[in-house]
Amino acid sequence: MSNTITQHQINRTAWAACDTFRGVVDPSEYKNYILVFLFIKYISDLRKERLAELEQQYEANKERIERALKRERFVLPQHCTYDYLYRKRNEANVGEIINRALHDIEEFNKEKLDGVFRNIDFNSTTALGETKERNSRLKSLIEDFSDPILDFRPSKIGNRDVIGDTYEYLIANFASDAGKKGGEFYTPAEVSELMARLMDPKPGERLYDPTCGSGSLLVKLARQVNDRDFSVYGQESNGSTWALCKMNMFLHDIDNARIEWGDTIKNPKLTTDDKLMKFDVVAANPPFSLKKWGVTEAENDQYNRFWRGIPPKTKGDYGFISHMVESLNEHGRMVVVVPHGVLFRGSKEGKIREQLIRENLLDAVIGLPEKLFYGTGIPAALMVLKKKRSREEVLFIDASREYQSNKKQNELREQDLEKIVQTYRDYATIEKYSYVATQEEIAENEFNLNIPRYVDTFEEEEPVNIKAVQNEINRLEGELGEIRSKMNEYLKELGVLE
Repeated sequence: MSNTITQHQINRTAWAACDTFRGVVDPSEYKNYILVFLFIKYISDLRKERLAELEQQYEANKERIERALKRERFVLPQHCTYDYLYRKRNEANVGEIINRALHDIEEFNKEKLDGVFRNIDFNSTTALGETKERNSRLKSLIEDFSDPILDFRPSKIGNRDVIGDTYEYLIANFASDAGKKGGEFYTPAEVSELMARLMDPKPGERLYDPTCGSGSLLVKLARQVNDRDFSVYGQESNGSTWALCKMNMFLHDIDNARIEWGDTIKNPKLTTDDKLMKFDVVAANPPFSLKKWGVTEAENDQYNRFWRGIPPKTKGDYGFISHMVESLNEHGRMVVVVPHGVLFRGSKEGKIREQLIRENLLDAVIGLPEKLFYGTGIPAALMVLKKKRSREEVLFIDASREYQSNKKQNELREQDLEKIVQTYRDYATIEKYSYVATQEEIAENEFNLNIPRYVDTFEEEEPVNIKAVQNEINRLEGELGEIRSKMNEYLKELGVLE
């Protein structure tokens, strides 16, 4: 990394490019335009530097240079580069020119990027305004990315994952601006980090997120593996968010990722021989208590994912949990974000929860602070489940009171993450923080997993000294009597009282 340009400067400059769209396009929508241009700028700068190296290596032999470029990680025709678009920024059909470039980037890189740009239109009147306004905005956007700070050539930024970090930074800020909609495509970084550490992926393992959003959790899981011997899988129902995830994997150099577009419950895409694929690690932040989650499809599920019971038609939490459990291999483990109601609601959900506990799959329940997630202020919890557990107890952790309080969103600090992870690894009872419960205790509580039933966080109040309190009351009443007497004297002097 250059000594003169920091990650913070790059992030800030990229975020400033959003000014072109603020107040005109909803943040949940304009993120797509910004992130696509960040992507184009990055791959263009990589190509530019690689082309300079090849020209020197092959002494400007065009034929050999073209042949070498076709063997690179991606192919980028000249008319698809950022520099070409910059030269065309004043054209009356600049939106069409950008769309054509995106189409050809897909065509030349089908294996990695097929369909990624199909849902974004830089020539859209609905999204970007009439021709004059649209062209003005697109020109500003193109020029914003010409800032020297946004030079992503490896010789300028070094070997650090600068572009990946910038992409994640922008997605996080878009999620914050988008409010409730932001929670649909992004899990806060510290929550993803916590989940990845809890799973502790190993070399050779298959990692899966069935509701992967923009892919931040998958990136965190991959980064936990010390080498590149892992494979990544995900599925996302929203087409635009699926495209963000595909680009996110590419920008983080995770080329072996298989990210599918579709509804995980109604149409799981990660299958083989008409059976669900199996994974070592499954992690997800599914939508909380989704109403139209697919109960009709669940009743006739060809994969038999819901044999423990079909969740209520207006609450899909255990639908996702059931899918995740059935996606584990024989030694698999999983972590899922859930609203607290999942821990104690009865009826159909209670029966599924009881069955999971009786199968000895539940390993831990971790309560998180409120206001961590975009779009909801309610506190959430993590459920950790494992196949072939060596113990029968369940660890409960109440981490709801330890966090950094911020104006918009609360945040888990590094010390909070470390304490949760270490407590989980030690599987220890800590007064007012964690408790290791037996199966018998959970059964006595009728398989209710509400954390306060197991972790007593009650703080004893100091005993009240009745005599001292009465003396203080007498003293204050005496002072009040003196003040009233003086007030009456002043009022008499003013003629208000006789």
